[in-house]
Amino acid sequence: MKSGAASLASVSEGAQNEFLEGLSEGALLALPFLFEFWALPHQLPPRGDWRTWVVMGGRGAGKTRAGSEWVRAEVEGARPLDAGRSRRVALVGETIDQAREVMVFGDSGILACSPPDRRPVWEAGRRRLVWPNGAVAQVFSAHDPESLRGPQFDAAWADELAKWKRADEAWDMLQFSLRLGRHPRQCVTTTPRNVGVLKGVLEAGSTVVSHAPTEANAANLAASFLAEVRAKYAGTRLGRQELDGVLLEDAEGALWTQAGIEAARIETAPKLSRIVVAVDPPVTGHKGSDACGILVVGAVTEGPPQDWRAVVLEDASVEGASPAAWARAAVAALRRHGADRLVAEVNQGGDLVESVVRQVDPMVAYRGVHATRGKVARAEPVAALYEQGRVAHLRGLGELEDQMAQMTGRGFAGRGSPDRVDALVWALHELLLEPARTWRRPQVRGL
Repeated sequence: MKSGAASLASVSEGAQNEFLEGLSEGALLALPFLFEFWALPHQLPPRGDWRTWVVMGGRGAGKTRAGSEWVRAEVEGARPLDAGRSRRVALVGETIDQAREVMVFGDSGILACSPPDRRPVWEAGRRRLVWPNGAVAQVFSAHDPESLRGPQFDAAWADELAKWKRADEAWDMLQFSLRLGRHPRQCVTTTPRNVGVLKGVLEAGSTVVSHAPTEANAANLAASFLAEVRAKYAGTRLGRQELDGVLLEDAEGALWTQAGIEAARIETAPKLSRIVVAVDPPVTGHKGSDACGILVVGAVTEGPPQDWRAVVLEDASVEGASPAAWARAAVAALRRHGADRLVAEVNQGGDLVESVVRQVDPMVAYRGVHATRGKVARAEPVAALYEQGRVAHLRGLGELEDQMAQMTGRGFAGRGSPDRVDALVWALHELLLEPARTWRRPQVRGL
């Protein structure tokens, strides 16, 4: 559903002025408080029979405003003294102070969003808001789940659920207290984090989700803020979580974690001794096939093997490509980076893989590699290189890093095939692991 602001913004300036001039003085005074008119699409609750609405987005995406306005819509009636859909609301933040300062008194909090004739009164001693129509919203801390044992509500707003320290206990107590009315509901506003309680809420059949990146609310954010955070975090897993609002999961027992991947981040690559393009071709080549993993990795191989370092330069993988298409993409990546060699797994395609590549460039330096061990066995020594701090990542490798975080000691926990990880593994075996096995210390003449 499009908001009124989006509709008004799409017409000419003359039409906008005509619309505004046609409003009465009362309508003009009320206009700032008509949230459905100004709201962004992700800030409006979805239609349908749901119990939990999760507003998941990046920092500054307008999540708090969405929560405040949802509470208003729940408790307010047609006129200031008319009853609304809900009369008893729980406001749960990470702490009492955060709930009060953000959800109640914040710039996008309930008091700031309420028109004068409907504005609730804050009763500090009882930590609650009381509306003119008698509706009440009580503030709770997720640090104290037991405080939710006893009270009962017909609506609840949980802010920054993914940050709660005692999230499972507090969420469970909130569910038991949400038992008034014919159909109690709750709104959750949060930046995504890989925590069990959030994943459990998202998996529930009665949950609906709205999602938006930070840029969705750019009109209400300082341009310098957006420029600064994008310059610093764009193309990183942290940026995808905190700015794009994407839930990034590390599988249990993952060979690579988000923290470890972020620790490997660098801004520019050093002067490299070698660069290879590694390819993990899909079994088939049609629209529904797995992606063809194509990774460009360089290495500094001066001194003894323990001093060698690698840098992942680009993920050039392609989705649903024919053999000719992925071969062109791989050769293009090789030329783009001036790579020394193209390495391709040939377990599935055999000589056909090389044939397809040479149809694109007959003179390409090529090496076919055969997998004699399983994916995990091949990946574990590569994961050890990361633990030793010997592999770095440039930005823009989000899909590769997502697959890495799903690769566990028991296998790949994600969907489909870990094609990008497979290509990464072949590249690092080619650059660091295989040469190290045959490396000989240079002989000094005269000794």
